[in-house]
Amino acid sequence: MRFSVAIGNTSEHYVCRADQTLLGGMEQLGRKGIPVGCRGGGCGVCKVRIESGAVRRERMSRCHVSAEEEAQGYVLACRAYPQSDLALRAVEKLARCIERRLAASQPAVPHSPT
Repeated sequence: MRFSVAIGNTSEHYVCRADQTLLGGMEQLGRKGIPVGCRGGGCGVCKVRIESGAVRRERMSRCHVSAEEEAQGYVLACRAYPQSDLALRAVEKLARCIERRLAASQPAVPHSPT
């Protein structure tokens, strides 16, 4: 089964299989600058917040996602599998990398003298 995933930081969408991690699906966008880290839930680089939809979570380091954060929708994208269409927002290091990449792809706005 395939699900649509929306990234709120960039307004991008991608398709992710139920047996594929959110990070794996994100990598298929082919964008440079998406940090992948350890891919095992131990480094916290791929932290996201699920804004809507459902995911199946695998074990994550409590150093990077506390029980309170998990209750608020935070997961590590390398340890979460979609169970429905969903919307997420990249946070922390992943957000900084994505937003930097997005800013670099925007055309420069000419400065007009006043």
